[in-house]
Amino acid sequence: MNHLKKWQHLNSKMIIDHPWCKVRRDKIKLPNEKIIDDFFVHIKPDIAYVLGLTNNQEIIFVKQYRYAIDNFFIELPAGSFDPKIEEPETAAFREFQEETGYIASGLKKIATLYDRPSKDTNKTHLFLAKEVIKSGKQKFDVTEDIEVLLIHKDAVLEKIYSGEISVNGTVAALMLGLKLI
Repeated sequence: MNHLKKWQHLNSKMIIDHPWCKVRRDKIKLPNEKIIDDFFVHIKPDIAYVLGLTNNQEIIFVKQYRYAIDNFFIELPAGSFDPKIEEPETAAFREFQEETGYIASGLKKIATLYDRPSKDTNKTHLFLAKEVIKSGKQKFDVTEDIEVLLIHKDAVLEKIYSGEISVNGTVAALMLGLKLI
């Protein structure tokens, strides 16, 4: 017996409308008839992650500084994109090559996940790329300074459990993707 009901959207007002940050304030009516007039929604672009595997069974990671947490993180190559303009697979190919200098001959979809559906609108697309090869130079965005790391697939779980690899999308892609390798 399903007793769950959707919330009713009453109106919206865009509070922040910047290309890198969009926040909407919604007025909603809950199933219990209560009105919430300040439910904030973060409108975010989708993100594509690539679990790239070399012929030597090494996974390609990027290490970079993340300002909001003020620390360095080891992550799978990833990037945001507008799903109205670009397909997830196209964004994954592009970001993988730009961040790592490696190319993939093909991608296999691992999963599409929601990061924080209570407040965020975006999807996280996870891909697997086997037999990746070094193609050339990295091409960074203005905020990127990236070190490429090759970590053997057998060492990855230990790095997750120790906290050395700790970014949600990366951990999800690895936990799901390692079973496909």
